[in-house]
Amino acid sequence: MRAVVCQAPGELVLEDRPEPERGDGEVLVRVRRMGICGTDFHIYEGSHPYLQYPRIMGHELSGEVLEAPEGSLLESGDTVIVNPYVSCGACIACRAGKPNCCVRIAVLGVHRDGGMCERIAVPEHNLYPAGSLTLDQGASIEFLAIGAHAVARSGLGPGARALVIGAGPIGLGVAIFAGLAGGDVSIMDREADRLAFALESGIAARVIGVGSGAAELVLQATDGDGFDVVFDATGSRASMESAFGHVAHGGTLVLVSVVTETIAFSDPEFHKREMTVLGSRNALRADFERVVAAIEGGRVPLQHLLTHRTSLAGAVADLPHWAIWKDGLVKALVEIG
Repeated sequence: MRAVVCQAPGELVLEDRPEPERGDGEVLVRVRRMGICGTDFHIYEGSHPYLQYPRIMGHELSGEVLEAPEGSLLESGDTVIVNPYVSCGACIACRAGKPNCCVRIAVLGVHRDGGMCERIAVPEHNLYPAGSLTLDQGASIEFLAIGAHAVARSGLGPGARALVIGAGPIGLGVAIFAGLAGGDVSIMDREADRLAFALESGIAARVIGVGSGAAELVLQATDGDGFDVVFDATGSRASMESAFGHVAHGGTLVLVSVVTETIAFSDPEFHKREMTVLGSRNALRADFERVVAAIEGGRVPLQHLLTHRTSLAGAVADLPHWAIWKDGLVKALVEIG
């Protein structure tokens, strides 16, 4: 089968790979759509903290069942959404119902080869029927589920003032589900076009540009109080550290993105606020289901989010191009087969 392989940072190739072998409890899936994620760009650029090369990237996936084990509820031809977080089922996190942070987690496209290829074998419990969703919609569930999970972790409720830092796809997903939870949502970013997109698409009520006056704008937007809930989805250590200062007394900071560096903060500032700081990693099945329901209900503006397309062969040139030139890019899909 054909697969796009990241051989080393900055090196993508289209090559023939052996057909995947379906193991016990696994389903053979024909990959039909793959969303290109910030993680994929980081792998290509060599800045992902959990990766070994070479790697077939790709974890935002939808496809069609080719072969399922005997007794499976899935049948050949079924359209499925792939949950890419393969968990062990036995560790302390899995026993606590948190397979998203499994001790031995193997994320498709990161810890093991992913879906930038024609076929893949996936554990049956990592596949969800797509129902009425299109292939495009199915491949969009995972990145939105990360945002839905972060909002669920935060406990954000109606009327809460929320700030999302970072207006990339993950941040936009956080903002969408913060709004659906009843939050009054602001978005902060350094890119004016991203801020304009967030306003024009109705994802944010207001926007704040990153710069020397950002702290004052935060106070103006919150009557001097700071935000009840702040989500950082930037992948920037400096931004994550600055985010502490945007949180209201008694508020919550959710770190959605991950960086390789150590994060530092002022303990007096942290304590005087009696802040809650949360990490949010991946998503749970309930988050996937929440996103599916929101899309089915017409509450997610996917028509604005899906901006670019390419093919499996085209991704070899397009992904490196988009890693540098992101003008107008929100989410790119790879059409396979």
